[in-house]
Amino acid sequence: MKSNKILSILIAVIALIGAFLFIRIFMEDAEAIETDTALQNKVISPIIYYSTFLFYAAVAITVVLSLWSLIRNPQDLKKTLLGLGVLGVILIIAYFMADTNAVVDTQGVVLEGGDAGSTINKWVGTGIWYSLILGAIASLFFVYDLLKGLVKS
Repeated sequence: MKSNKILSILIAVIALIGAFLFIRIFMEDAEAIETDTALQNKVISPIIYYSTFLFYAAVAITVVLSLWSLIRNPQDLKKTLLGLGVLGVILIIAYFMADTNAVVDTQGVVLEGGDAGSTINKWVGTGIWYSLILGAIASLFFVYDLLKGLVKS
């Protein structure tokens, strides 16, 4: 119960700091903010740094707590490593399915950075194929679950 109070106080403090920084922006003239670099650094930069800090803190806390949970539960660690292995195999399959052809616009002109044989093209293609494969697998599981639910009824 005590940890809930501490967490609530921490959330309230984070929210109050964010609200204070946000209100500071609205207290300034909108045109002045757009044109005056010193004013931007004075009122906009603090909320950006604060938001970035909160983001990194949330990511770090999430990773640390996930790893801690995995260390404490070896069965979950095995399942996680198996899942990462499957995702790795799918990534390898997607990588070999991707091509390195030139990227052209509607007029047939090669886009900047879209030259044939580019590593960027290969990884973009890999990402597209990876998404398609995972989407297809998710769709199959969705249909399977839907059919399973209909059979139970």
